[in-house]
Amino acid sequence: MTTDHKSIVGRALAELIETGSVDALEPLLSDDFVHHRPDSTSSTKTEWLAAVHAALTPLADMRVEIHHLLAEGDHVVMHSRRELPEPGPTIAVVDIWRIDDGLIAEAWEIIEPVAHAAANLSWWKPDER
Repeated sequence: MTTDHKSIVGRALAELIETGSVDALEPLLSDDFVHHRPDSTSSTKTEWLAAVHAALTPLADMRVEIHHLLAEGDHVVMHSRRELPEPGPTIAVVDIWRIDDGLIAEAWEIIEPVAHAAANLSWWKPDER
């Protein structure tokens, strides 16, 4: 089952990256798809597809390098590095996808500019005053 789930996510991403269109992605999402952001906001399938569509033109030359694609139960986790077109930054992204009945039902993402990573390595240390 987890191999099938990984292939669903892989197919969705390949379709999006290869075609540059959300039309190929839309049928792989459940009708009640929800996309969650770290700031606790979420969007519906229609809202998320519109946001992805709006980002496609400025990000058409983005390079995506997948470092890890892991599956456990109904979840697939992808860790990737994405180089945005100039003058954009390189970002590290963790996407978590939940699969239900062969479709992507939920997605979560965390994005961090690689240039900021070092500053975030010591967030747990108390302030030195």
